Amino acid sequence: MSVDSQSNDTTSSVMPLVSLSAVAFDTETTGLDTRRARIIQLGAVKIKNGRIDDEQTFQQLINPGEPIPAASTVIHGIKAEDVEQANLYTTVKAEFDSWSADAVMIGYASGFDLAMLKREQQLAGLDWSPPRTLDVRYLVNIIAPNLPDFSLDTIAAWLGVEVHHRHSALGDSLATAEIFLALVPHLRERGIRTLGEAERACLQFSHVAANEASLGWHDVHQGSDIKKFSLDALDRIDSYPYRHRLHELMSAPAIMVDSDKNLVEVLDLIIKHEISAVFVKPDAKQSDTGIITERDLLRTINQKGEASWQLRAGDIAQYPLHSLSADAFIYRAIARMRRKHFRHLGVHDAQGNIVGALSSRDLLRQRADDAISLGDDIDEAQNAEAMAEVWKLIAQVASGLMAEGVDARDIAAVISRELCALTRQACKIAEAEMQEAGMGSTPCGYAMLVLGSGGRGESMLAMDQDNAIVYARGEPGGDEDKWFADLGTRVSDILDIAGVPYCKGNIMASNPDWRHSVKDWRATIKSWISRQTPDDILNCDIFFDAVLVHGDAKLANEVLDFAFKLGSQSSAFLKLMSINACKNRSALGLFSKFKLENGRMDLKKGGIMSIFSCARVLAIRHRLNKQSTPDRLLAARELQDKMNIIYDNLDEAHRIIFNVILQQQLHDIGVGIPPSNFVEPALLGASMRKQLKWALERVPGVSNLLGDPLSSL
Repeated sequence: MSVDSQSNDTTSSVMPLVSLSAVAFDTETTGLDTRRARIIQLGAVKIKNGRIDDEQTFQQLINPGEPIPAASTVIHGIKAEDVEQANLYTTVKAEFDSWSADAVMIGYASGFDLAMLKREQQLAGLDWSPPRTLDVRYLVNIIAPNLPDFSLDTIAAWLGVEVHHRHSALGDSLATAEIFLALVPHLRERGIRTLGEAERACLQFSHVAANEASLGWHDVHQGSDIKKFSLDALDRIDSYPYRHRLHELMSAPAIMVDSDKNLVEVLDLIIKHEISAVFVKPDAKQSDTGIITERDLLRTINQKGEASWQLRAGDIAQYPLHSLSADAFIYRAIARMRRKHFRHLGVHDAQGNIVGALSSRDLLRQRADDAISLGDDIDEAQNAEAMAEVWKLIAQVASGLMAEGVDARDIAAVISRELCALTRQACKIAEAEMQEAGMGSTPCGYAMLVLGSGGRGESMLAMDQDNAIVYARGEPGGDEDKWFADLGTRVSDILDIAGVPYCKGNIMASNPDWRHSVKDWRATIKSWISRQTPDDILNCDIFFDAVLVHGDAKLANEVLDFAFKLGSQSSAFLKLMSINACKNRSALGLFSKFKLENGRMDLKKGGIMSIFSCARVLAIRHRLNKQSTPDRLLAARELQDKMNIIYDNLDEAHRIIFNVILQQQLHDIGVGIPPSNFVEPALLGASMRKQLKWALERVPGVSNLLGDPLSSL
């Protein structure tokens, strides 16, 4: 038996930034629309061992086969006649690939450049594989989030980098390379020393990359090894292997066979125990334990036919069996199996005895149980009790994702998605109950909406019910309304049993104020828009976060489109909503000290409420077809680019506060306290307290985006 010793293997992820070899690159294009533009210049410079190699540069013009717009020429100076004799993209890219040799790529706003490269590859009928990429914008955001803006010129000026030949592919590549190298010591001061650590640090901006991807850019994290284990909120094998040991995952006891057994007996064992390999005991010929896998059996049968059944187990076993200690962390097994291309490992005790088996299936299964099956189990639940049995897992799922470093807003999106699924299933169960009770099927089409944080995709673990019904026709108190009143009541009761409490503000479809026909919803919305004081609209604002979860989408869209259209046209209504958004009950007191009550502070009312309310106002004002707060802020940011830093700060503040709240909720659930939005700062580390103070200090910035509505009071 071979007992593992400390591995000396290294990967590119552990390469120190200070000695990194990479390629800084840039493109010039015919426009900024990644769906239509073409690349007309590709440039790059090599960084070798942490230094720019001035002799290793690349720059070529590319003939796009179409005119170059004059507006683009004004920017980069490249005219149609400049590219007439230039090579086509396929030729230039082949030379570039040979020159760059699959190096790590470093860019500025590289999601655009990568999207353009992908487009060109597709137009040429070539496969596209995203390169491993670092974007200096994200690295700068880590170090200096308060820069006035994050343009290449501003970043270069801040770092003292001189930019030459701006808007040429090579000139911008050289500037990007110098910026990266100037960032390395700053990153080191933050404890970010390796390529992998830099990639991981950039993951905090994954929502930004995702939003850019929605605009046609490429998500730069997709080419990263880190992404494979860190970005997908429901399929992560990141921190789990560093927190759990093999004895928690292995199959035990190990199934052993004597070396003189024939292959029929070996196959019988595999079938009987439903396993994919057996271990072969040592004998006089072999002092080590061996292994026979399903593949070994199939290969032998294919080669020797019927004669294979006369062979002994010892004749085809692979020696020696590689094994790890039962106390080893799972990441050791992952690394060993990947490096050796094994599908099976033995697990030994302190004395070296084989006590268990580990397969690649085990490693996959350990991440696929709770989070992935949750949604399917909700959809299969036939009553409130069954839904409650499933819903209790949501905190476990949230805890696992939080432990693996997933952004709390991404976790909230998972929770919200399943809350919507829960509401949808509650509707189906309620409909079936009413049918069985002789109340008939739905009297007309209807739509069930989830409002507020659930609609925005921002529910955490202190949720309650916020829902509404739109039905096609009928009068208040009429037959249709009575039927939907019963439905709304049943849905609320089911959700309450399942684990989603009744709304304290009674914003539920069981309340006639939140259950109307299309005609009456229009009248209700008109009354909201005409209200005179901020307090008059405190409850109606969450309607503008609504999302359809069950029923007729046309009905939902008709009412929601009407609400957004009317709201966007009423300056008085927007003013009142803006005033509410700016009424920040700051969680900070004198000298930025936390204002506490019984050791806690409300980070909803004192933090995120102003931010998501501000984003909601902007969504109504500009008719933005976005639901989540980050998406709304990003979309509005595109319309007010002079306020980019305020938008970015509010987005980052929103992220920080979200993470703090969810961590507190998980802590509270663990000690038997009902989750809430009240946070105990004493439980936070010094670094997190500092971040939280920074975030809360940024919240009043909403007044700058909304025109400071409080100034007129």
